[in-house]
Amino acid sequence: MPAPLPSELAFVPFVSVENMMHLVNRLGVETVIAGICDYLEQDFRRWEAFDKTPRVASHSREGVIELMPTSDGEVYGFKYVNGHPKNTKEGLQTVTAFGLLADVYTGYPVLLSEMTVLTALRTAATSALATKTLAPKGATSMAMIGNGAQSEFQALALKAICGIDTVRMYDIDPAATAKAAANLAGKMNVVSCTTPEEAMEGAQVITTCTADKQYATILTDNMVGAGVHINAIGGDCPGKTELHKDILHRSDVFVEYTPQTRIEGEIQQVAEDFEVTEIWEVLTGAKPGRTDARQITLFDGVGFAIEDFSALRYVRDQLEGTGLYQQLDMLADPDDPRDLFGMVSRAGADA
Repeated sequence: MPAPLPSELAFVPFVSVENMMHLVNRLGVETVIAGICDYLEQDFRRWEAFDKTPRVASHSREGVIELMPTSDGEVYGFKYVNGHPKNTKEGLQTVTAFGLLADVYTGYPVLLSEMTVLTALRTAATSALATKTLAPKGATSMAMIGNGAQSEFQALALKAICGIDTVRMYDIDPAATAKAAANLAGKMNVVSCTTPEEAMEGAQVITTCTADKQYATILTDNMVGAGVHINAIGGDCPGKTELHKDILHRSDVFVEYTPQTRIEGEIQQVAEDFEVTEIWEVLTGAKPGRTDARQITLFDGVGFAIEDFSALRYVRDQLEGTGLYQQLDMLADPDDPRDLFGMVSRAGADA
């Protein structure tokens, strides 16, 4: 008997990097970020429905490899992601990723996707959601400290969702600033700066997005005045920070998932009982966000699995009718589910 041809159940839609780029360009970068932001807000508002655990991390001297799982009881999702700051010097990406959604009822995958591009988009959407929720009213200018692979996404997210029209950019590598400024030309007002202090002049929102795997002080306490919002979103891991700890003590700090942020975020510098608010609590009205014009609000963003779940949900919902995916024969599906061996044997006979 010949081996059966793969059934429809054997195939899983796969979004390659090429197709992800086509999808983003077809819809528009700002439209995609805004769409992911909407999905994020929906999922943050039902936070308690999700399984939550700090990401499973394998640390090495060179970087970190992580798995980020979650489920809302109906759909399961995970992301594989690495963070290797040294990669840039070797002509490689600091962050690469892929992710999957599965049906909880059957356990069958329903989507496999690249997430290197998608992670940049969802990180930008998360920053924009935090900024929309916490920043001072009428903010129009942001400082972008760290002008690497995520900087343009961050700037365009705050433009699309928060009304930011001016980005003041600084990086220790002037070539990175020149790259980002060229990419954003015609999309925003871009001011290229030679010091972080210059970048922060007049900015109501400050975003730090650096990658060095070390305790660093990208912002010192005297650099941060009253009434600003800070997104500290650079690549996070134990032993890696961007802000002087005195800034934390002057700020109201907001996080995604406290147990993970205490391991990886800026708040690893302070005591375990340092008070923070999870951003879902503000979105649901359970706790206040910004309450004072002079208040410093700080989003200590490290990235959490629910954000990837939201981004994958968004991509899944955009795919129908686009043709921007491939069907991968990923799942063994014998005619008799008890006869996997027979299916394998018949395939050998046909070879």
